[in-house]
This record gives sequence, structure tokens and C-alpha cells, in this order.
Amino acid sequence: MNGYTMTQGTPWKLTLKFALPVLLGILLQQLYNTVDTIIVGNYASETALPAVGTTNCLTLFFIALANGFSAGAGVIISQHFGANEKGKMRENAVCGLVLMLAMGLLSTFVDIALCKTVLANVLAVSGNMLTIAVSYFRWYCIGLIFQFGYNIVSAILRAVGDSRATLYFLLIASVMNILLDLLFVAVFKWGAAGAAIATDIAQAISFIAALLYMNYRYSDFRFTPGDFFKEKELWFDSSRIGNILRVGFPMALQQVVISFGFTFIQRAVNGFGKAMTASFTVGQRLEVYITMPANAFQVTMATFAGQNLGAGQSERVMSGEKQTLIMCEITTALLSVLSYIFANPIIGLFNLSTEASAYCVQHIRCTAIVMLLFALYFPLLGIFQGAKHGFAATVVALTALTIRVLTVYTLRNVPFFDYRIIWWNMLFGYIGGFLITWGYFLSKKWCQKKETQL
Repeated sequence: MNGYTMTQGTPWKLTLKFALPVLLGILLQQLYNTVDTIIVGNYASETALPAVGTTNCLTLFFIALANGFSAGAGVIISQHFGANEKGKMRENAVCGLVLMLAMGLLSTFVDIALCKTVLANVLAVSGNMLTIAVSYFRWYCIGLIFQFGYNIVSAILRAVGDSRATLYFLLIASVMNILLDLLFVAVFKWGAAGAAIATDIAQAISFIAALLYMNYRYSDFRFTPGDFFKEKELWFDSSRIGNILRVGFPMALQQVVISFGFTFIQRAVNGFGKAMTASFTVGQRLEVYITMPANAFQVTMATFAGQNLGAGQSERVMSGEKQTLIMCEITTALLSVLSYIFANPIIGLFNLSTEASAYCVQHIRCTAIVMLLFALYFPLLGIFQGAKHGFAATVVALTALTIRVLTVYTLRNVPFFDYRIIWWNMLFGYIGGFLITWGYFLSKKWCQKKETQL
């Protein structure tokens, strides 16, 4: 069977080898998001950057659906891979692919219809900023089917241990997105809409490349259009689709909770004025760099746990957890130190106003400190997901976001915090997440086998 097994060998070496391409992939994805922000900030109108920033919580919602349900299919496939059940791997892969493409197409139509209402009435965006935000987001939604498609193909490849291939596809997407951004925004002067169109094209190319690679590289996942007509029961099996939705739901819900919470935080940000909105847009882009190790190791531990639990080796998961957390904390600390020291020159790239730059420096330096705590628990959520205890990760996310939103709205008028609570809310939220995660992990309830038909 093709693929990269994580059921034999030294855990830290296996997880590091798997995590490095994931980490580089996140880096590439964030780099082109950052370049996108820099180009919009420098070549579009002054209002364009904060207008695009107001849509971040909405784009997070659809990324949550794509990532969550794709990860659910990936967990099921990884356990069948660990158990050497090739037929069930193929069946779940094709059902997952069809499901996610349908979900992406449906999301496009719903979002184009509702985005203006949500932006105006929920996020309190108005005037010219609303016009630009609606235009940007509607163009962005056209590419959702490719985003959902790419996520499920990536999840299938990671499930069989192939994290390196997704790095190559992200490299293609990143280069294309940057070049098209420069063409559409800087040369053609299409503004924020041009940035969205560039993203759509880059995502489409990345999805097609990933699909062709999977078809060529893995015979178990080789599908032709004829398969979908001759074997309807293969791709339209209600029990398999239901199981993917069941396993993926807590993972999607976890990320939806995050996007929903950020809707309220974004509304509070908008209340502090355009300078704060622009600052927060850049700050969120830069936050991701410091969270990269935790995110990469969380994805890694989901596959590691899924394969090893599928092979009946729960003791390897425990040893892999300790080694992974050490690697995660060391790499996060390094990025935090660099971010704290070089905050000013980095933020200078975005052409922010003096007021917005001052806000953003404080934001990034706070993030550099707080993420040291985040790195100590976030990879464990991958273990819960790989063990099909995804609701534990959802409870952690819900608790952390609830605390963050409550602290923003209760402390924003307290002189000691004032506008600073826009970023210091992370500390309160992550303390709650840390305590719940470690409590559940040490209870070992996640080791209890879920009796779910795969």
C-alpha cells in the first residue's frame, strides 16, 4: 500500500518529518495572504484594507467548514490506512470528495445572497467600506468549490501520510496568487475585488493539481468520471456520508465557533475606528506566523493518533504527545522572540497610518507572549480528533472563544485595559483552553474506543 505509515519507528522523528511539510505549507499560505494584504494596503484605496479585514471572520467560517469536514474524512481514512483496509479507504475517499464539492457549491450561492446583510447588520460595516467589502467577498465566494475540493484532497493525502505533496500544491497557489495580485491590483487597478479574483484562480489551479497528483500517485484513490455513473452506490452511500459528517462535525464546529466568536470581536474592533480595524487586519495576518508550529503539530497529531489507534497502538500516542509538545514549544518560542524584536519593521511593510501601526505593534508583542501558552495545549486537540473525540476539542474552542468575547465586551471600557483588550483577551481565553485540554488529556477518556461503524 502506498503512503507513509506512522505506526512504526521513533515517534518524534515521524511526527517531525510529517509536520515539516505541513508547517512549510502553512507558511506559504500565510505568506501569500500577507503579500495580498501588503498589495491591497499599498496599491488599493485607503479604505480597501480595513474593508477586506472586516470579511475575515466570514472567510474563517467557510474555511472552518472545509477544514472540519475534510478532516473528519481524513480521520476515518487514516484509521483504515492503519488497519490496512484499502477498500474502505477508497469508499470513504470518494464519498468525502463528492460531499465536499457539493458543500462548496452550495456555500457559494448562500454566501453571495446573504453577505451584504451580514456585513451591514451583524458586523456594523457601512458606507464605502461596506460596498468594497461586499464586492470583495462575493468574488471570493466564487472560488469556494475549489477551496473545499482542495481541502478534501489534502486531507486524503495526509491520512495516508503524504504531507509533502500538499506543500507543492500550496507553493503553486502561493506563486500564482502573488503574481495575479500584482497584475489585478497594482497594474489593472481592480482594487479589493482583484485580490479576491486572484485567490479564486490560485485555489482552482491548486485543487486541479492536487486532484491530478492523487489520481496518478495512488491507485486506491484513482477515480474516473465513469466511476460516478457506474458505481452510484460508491459515492452516494448515505451511511458513509453520514459517518463523515458525524466525525467531521465536531471538528467543523470547533472552527465555526472560532469564526463566530471572531464576528463579535470584529464588531468590537470596528467600534474603535478605521485605524483599529486596519491594525487588527494586519495583526491577524501576522498572528498566524507565531501559531504555525502549534497548527502544524495539531494536524500531525490527528494523523499520528488516527493511524496508531487504528493499528491498536495507543501507547505510541502517549509517547508521541510528549515529544511533540517539546518541539512545538521550542519552535513557537523562537518565532515569538523574533516577532517581538522585529515587530516595528515588519508592520512597516503594510503602509498603515501612524495610529494603526502603534496599535499593531502592541498587538503583535502581546501575541508573541501569549502564544507560548497556546503551544502547550493546542497539539493535543489533534489527538482528540484522531481518536474520534472531536467534541472535546470543540468544548475547548467554545470555552476559549466565549471567554475571549466576554472579556472584550466587559473590559473594553475599563481604563486599565481600554482598547488593549482587543488583543489581551487571548490570554484569558487560552488559560481556559489550557486547563480544559490538559484535564481531558490526563483523564485518558480520549483513549476509550468509539463504537462507530466506519
